[in-house]
Amino acid sequence: MTFKQYLLSIKDKKYLKKMNKNLKKGLIVIVVLIVVGYFTFPIIKDYLVNNLGKRDVQSEEAVYTLKTKDIVAEFTANEATANEKYLNKPVAISGVVTSVNDKEVIIDEIGICNFTTANATLKAGQTVTIKGRVVGYDDLMGGLNLDQCSINK
Repeated sequence: MTFKQYLLSIKDKKYLKKMNKNLKKGLIVIVVLIVVGYFTFPIIKDYLVNNLGKRDVQSEEAVYTLKTKDIVAEFTANEATANEKYLNKPVAISGVVTSVNDKEVIIDEIGICNFTTANATLKAGQTVTIKGRVVGYDDLMGGLNLDQCSINK
């Protein structure tokens, strides 16, 4: 081995040591970020889901007021157009209460309204107008789903 080759090998060893130190530091940083992210992601997700973007549909004015059977007929005829028109909008639907189960009220057997709190004033057979946010149409079951519902007065 010549002197020149020896100097090059020393230089390479120093470079490799330096590279190994930087690589170790980088891996440690990545592992710490992954561990911190693993434990903080659920907390951040819960905060965003529960506190941001929450609407008070009860205080909003209903964009449309119609009978349950009419809005379901629109979804049945053309679901894409009905989604554009009604999805995530406050809508007041009227019909006859079919059943009441704690926080869930079914109107005309096709409108499923989910209240934030149980409502003891509603009874089966009662005609009512309920306001809520349209969250979707279940074409398999043929039902319209609303959440954040309240009795429209």
